[in-house]
Amino acid sequence: MKQTERGDASASSPPPPGRPRDTTIDARATAAVVEMLATVPYSALTLEGVAAAAGTSKPALRRRWGSLPGVVVHTLISVLGTTPTPDTGCVHCDLITGISTLADAFQGSPITRALPGLVSDLEADPALREVFRRDYFEARRATSRAVLEHAVERGDIQGGLDMELTLDLLAAPLYYRAFFGHQPIDDGLAERTVLSVLNGVASVDWQRHHRARPA
Repeated sequence: MKQTERGDASASSPPPPGRPRDTTIDARATAAVVEMLATVPYSALTLEGVAAAAGTSKPALRRRWGSLPGVVVHTLISVLGTTPTPDTGCVHCDLITGISTLADAFQGSPITRALPGLVSDLEADPALREVFRRDYFEARRATSRAVLEHAVERGDIQGGLDMELTLDLLAAPLYYRAFFGHQPIDDGLAERTVLSVLNGVASVDWQRHHRARPA
């Protein structure tokens, strides 16, 4: 990977004084990355190619995102979003909804093809890796953590829960399938995952009540 292509987010600089910011570039760059990933792998993306497809220039992309991985992180957040897991008091309903929003986005966009290569590139750019972790990964994870914490308080989930492991278990099947493609991300994956995890961490009372409910 060429340093001039992938770059370092810390090398970005503000636009020259007095130059108006083109507010349409963000959306055009996002659309360009998604369109290109539908036909080529992440490794084939270049900053020049994205700029040409977006109808802008390589320096304009660098000013905003510093590097090609920076553009792709922006695209990932724009397409997959940071939709929070709802917290309505129904732990399995809320977790299924939260994971389903991500599964639906994974199913509906080629952006997931960028994940393996992007994660590798982020190892060379700690600042951008922190943006990815904070603005995408942790933003979603924090809302699921709140749902589980409130479920513990209500007695729906056992006390002494290994919170971080449970959060990993909830997300792992989706990301595992996105990274390796060995099985599809189908419509029922979120529900199967949530119920499998809850069967291990839910309280006896919650499990008895849930199993007694009509299908």
